[in-house]
Amino acid sequence: MKKRIGSYPRVRVEGGGRGVVSQAGAVLLVETVRKSGLDTAISAALAPWRKPRTVHDPGKVLLDVALAVALGGDCLADVGMLRAERDVFGPVASDPTVSRLVDALAASGPNALAAIRGAAASASAGWKGGSRLPSED
Repeated sequence: MKKRIGSYPRVRVEGGGRGVVSQAGAVLLVETVRKSGLDTAISAALAPWRKPRTVHDPGKVLLDVALAVALGGDCLADVGMLRAERDVFGPVASDPTVSRLVDALAASGPNALAAIRGAAASASAGWKGGSRLPSED
């Protein structure tokens, strides 16, 4: 693992057979999230839902849920598959923490949805506009 930048650690892909991860395809999704700026955009957008003294960033928690679904998960507890690969996905919130965030976002209804959509639009605009080219880092 290389140093951590944004929500997810940077990883290096090698063919030596050491440090093998079961969800290697997820690295492409993680890199897309990182390079598009979605991780920082969603973290900023969900900052109002971050409680004092919390350990886990709400944006990272929500991205972890989305990543778990993309990998075939069908419930909030499936973030556990990410928790098993800390070197790839970084720290992953506990199941109760994930549930509390989803409850808080659901209770906020349109405000939370607008924040999430705004973050996605911001990352998408930067990606499409060429301001974040994949070869930049």
